[in-house]
Amino acid sequence: MLLEGVNYPEDLRKLSVDELKVLAAEIRDFIIKTVSKTGGHLASSLGAVELTLALHYVFDTPKDKLVWDVGHQTYAHKIITGRKDKFHTLRQYGGISGFPKVEESIYDTFNVGHAGTSISAALGMALARDLEKSQENIIAIIGDGSLSCGIAYEGLDNAGYIDTDLIVVVNDNNMSISPSLGSISAYLSKKMSGPVYNKLRDEIEKLITTLPLPHEPALKLARKIEESMKFFSPGLLFEELGFKYFGPLDGHKLEDLIKIFNNIKKIKGPIVVHVVTKKGKGYKPAEENPSLFHGIGKFDIESGKPLKSTKNKSCSSIFGDKVVDLMSKNPNVVAITAAMLIGTGLQKAKDIYPDRVFDVGIAEQHATTMAGGLAMKGYKPVVAIYSTFLQRAYDQIIHDIALQKLPVVFAIDRAGIVGDDGETHQGVFDISYLRCVPNMVISAPKDPKELEQLLEFATKYEDGPFAIRYPRGFCEEFDEKFVLDRIEIGRWQRLTDGEDLAILAVGNCVKTALNVSEKLKLKGISSSVFNALFIKPMDEDVLRSLSSYKAVITIEENVAIGGFGEGVAKFLFENGINVSFRQFALPDVFIEHGSQDILRQKYNLGVDYITSQSESLLINKGS
Repeated sequence: MLLEGVNYPEDLRKLSVDELKVLAAEIRDFIIKTVSKTGGHLASSLGAVELTLALHYVFDTPKDKLVWDVGHQTYAHKIITGRKDKFHTLRQYGGISGFPKVEESIYDTFNVGHAGTSISAALGMALARDLEKSQENIIAIIGDGSLSCGIAYEGLDNAGYIDTDLIVVVNDNNMSISPSLGSISAYLSKKMSGPVYNKLRDEIEKLITTLPLPHEPALKLARKIEESMKFFSPGLLFEELGFKYFGPLDGHKLEDLIKIFNNIKKIKGPIVVHVVTKKGKGYKPAEENPSLFHGIGKFDIESGKPLKSTKNKSCSSIFGDKVVDLMSKNPNVVAITAAMLIGTGLQKAKDIYPDRVFDVGIAEQHATTMAGGLAMKGYKPVVAIYSTFLQRAYDQIIHDIALQKLPVVFAIDRAGIVGDDGETHQGVFDISYLRCVPNMVISAPKDPKELEQLLEFATKYEDGPFAIRYPRGFCEEFDEKFVLDRIEIGRWQRLTDGEDLAILAVGNCVKTALNVSEKLKLKGISSSVFNALFIKPMDEDVLRSLSSYKAVITIEENVAIGGFGEGVAKFLFENGINVSFRQFALPDVFIEHGSQDILRQKYNLGVDYITSQSESLLINKGS
């Protein structure tokens, strides 16, 4: 196998183009076999294999800098940059990241996990190169779906104005996670598939090859005709922004990619190379269902079916079903997401109510302010965005929604530890960044029933924005005796009665709290467990009653700074409630990739650790 002898790009450059084609097939097979066992971003990486090989073959990496966008298309890049032997550890605790990571390799030039950043980062590197008077090439690789991000437009606009040497490769597969949306993606597709453009291009190619002209005059003629075709070309937009445009190219034809990259290395100024690829290329199930294989868990290679360990419904699925129910009851309920129809569970609602579900593309800022506009006109927008991606809309949450007390519902999916995607995707900041926003209600259901109850309550709430945070994965079922009768703003639920310790737990940590309570009971310690359904406003009646306990602990999957526990501690201090207190939350670090269970144990959110520390807290109180 050729792959056995390829560990770094310099090995790659010793191969012929025909050998590179064989290598591409071997890399695809290697990726499929590995990801079937580890899970990961399969379809995107399969589509970018030839593009990756051509870039490393032509450019002198790592001296020349490849700046990837999002990073879910970089598995081939990882394999040929010294991480082939570690690839089986992909997204596993202690293994390699699923995204580019500068701490992992000198070939990774910028840490990425959120879309749209590559052009801005690459432009910054190009400006640094100019200041240092060095000569390296800087290449940004961005998917057409990422061109729906505002930051991508900002980068393009500024790069065209500055007019320095920069290469932007647009990897066009008409997909982000779901099919790409927005005018720019539609523009590219329309221009490329349009009969006028394709017929003209084909006829001109035939004409020039039959003309009895020497090579140079024929080349000049071709260039003039190309200039006259720009009105029909998908490159018109980029040309108007100040870029020289080349394409569209077949992103799976290595010889063409290598030729164009060799040629543009010699051209000055900002350049766009438009490459058309097929997401999931080379693996039929991924080609036929690229959305499923965008980010997939373990799967059976032969059938392409995911290997699921449980039949329980995910929180996202429960959310999606409840949105359908609410839309059927109230014609003013609408839903918005940012390129996450499937991930957030809104696809079913989109199928049933296509005119009331809006996928805005990877544009969280726009999604939030658009929701404000709908709310201003009397509609009830439910904005479903992952916790990590909602960070991108923070100014809009404050300025456009909370300041005006607009009743927008924020359904914050993947809140807490998400696991395998690592630092860029952990949803561990949302409590902190929302708690300080005036007029904001923050809630966290412990189980599926509460998620449904909160959604219904939130769509009837009129006094400002209402956030509901819920975890990745399956919604934990609880015993019937713990079912909440009704939602009351700012009210918590007492689940068990005890005298020694009060345990205040948020969302999916309620199950942990109950398990801690049971373990303490075996040690002769009685505890009251409270389901802190509302993080803001808090239940002040319960908080005042905490003076009767020997100790109080809080449990949450959020960073400690600015978290729920910090809010409880502040209340206790300000109201003179003298009780031993301990906050169990995440430390002031970025949480790496690994399974949720491993990370909870590592960061002291496991049942055994909380039990032992709670016992020590009570012993110290007694002494």
